[in-house]
Amino acid sequence: MTSFSVNAERLVARIRDLGAIGRDTDGRLTRLAASETEKAGRDQFCAWVRNAGLEIAIDRIGNIFGIWHSNENRHEAPVLIGSHIDTVINAGIYDGCYGVLSGLEVIETLKTEGFAPSRPIAVAVFTNEEGVRYAPDMMGSLVYAGGLPVEKALAAVGTDGTMLGEELQRIGYAGSEEPGFLKPSAYVELHIEQGPVLEREGVSIGAVENLQGISWQRVTIDGVANHAGTTPMSMRRDAGHAAARVITFLHDRATASNTPTVATVGCINFEPNAVNVIPSRATFTVDLRDPDEDRLKAEEAALAGYLTELAAAGGLTITAERLARFEPVTFDKHIVELIEATAGRRGLTSKRMTSGAGHDAQMIARIAPSAMIFVPSIGGISHNPREYTPDADLIAGANILLDVVQRLATGQ
Repeated sequence: MTSFSVNAERLVARIRDLGAIGRDTDGRLTRLAASETEKAGRDQFCAWVRNAGLEIAIDRIGNIFGIWHSNENRHEAPVLIGSHIDTVINAGIYDGCYGVLSGLEVIETLKTEGFAPSRPIAVAVFTNEEGVRYAPDMMGSLVYAGGLPVEKALAAVGTDGTMLGEELQRIGYAGSEEPGFLKPSAYVELHIEQGPVLEREGVSIGAVENLQGISWQRVTIDGVANHAGTTPMSMRRDAGHAAARVITFLHDRATASNTPTVATVGCINFEPNAVNVIPSRATFTVDLRDPDEDRLKAEEAALAGYLTELAAAGGLTITAERLARFEPVTFDKHIVELIEATAGRRGLTSKRMTSGAGHDAQMIARIAPSAMIFVPSIGGISHNPREYTPDADLIAGANILLDVVQRLATGQ
């Protein structure tokens, strides 16, 4: 196989250019799904795709595909690469965008070098991966893989009261293709690690072999509001204190475990939310993750049991609503081995890894052999303006993706 290299200058410049789209007057980068700022990012990506001479297709959930095919291979199942360009609030410039722009760069490089793939190659931008404005996260790829009906997804109501389907129409990205119209032969997603392992161990490439299961719940605790000064501690039905006990329970349980289980309470709200009133209601989210399905189920059961005990002991009413639930994913063995071998041929160190974050690859793995490539994140920081990966690592990862795609597109 002939070894090519991506146009490093073009790739890095595009990452910077896309990273400038969606900044507010304070310089904060925010491109929430189907927002005006994400429309601007989508418009820029589509302009690059058209300039590269690729066909653009958009499905009903707003997923964008830049497709490179010939008359000879157009009926073959494509190799699919990509990620997302929506962001969290006050984001960094690499999460998702690096995989999308590297995917486009891989196709452009192969076209320039005269490579003749035996099957099409397509780069995807999946809608609402972050799940900040609309739930669940990884929505576009989930719909694409058949895990969520498109009509239900389009009816999702956002944190701002908008409806996703109407917003996609408004920004011009409500496509006509049915989700899943393009069934890939394989899917590879290049991404920053978003964790500290590669940098800490001095390893260049992560060959991601599996991905943690994710359980999201919203817990509501109802107690009784009362005067903060006149109500004795023994007579309180304090929803706020109960929420604190749940948070401590989750933290202590995960910390004491010798497993990779992690637990997070990321959102919390008290009612009436007054300094001198005992909270009558506490509402908070629980994020549980583990790469083993049985362990994840055990953590969910432990939480449910603790909530039952807490309600009985404190005279409280406690309910839990499931927001999202994804089983752990094992990626395709052949592609993982191909990533490792390709790194070796490029003279780069690699290691097999578990992804702690959710990614579009876990959804596409339902319908096609899939895997992920990680590059180091400095300090393990992500979802943060200080998110950073050196240009040399970005280029190295893109070249690994280039080699892997080249082999997959020729059936190797």
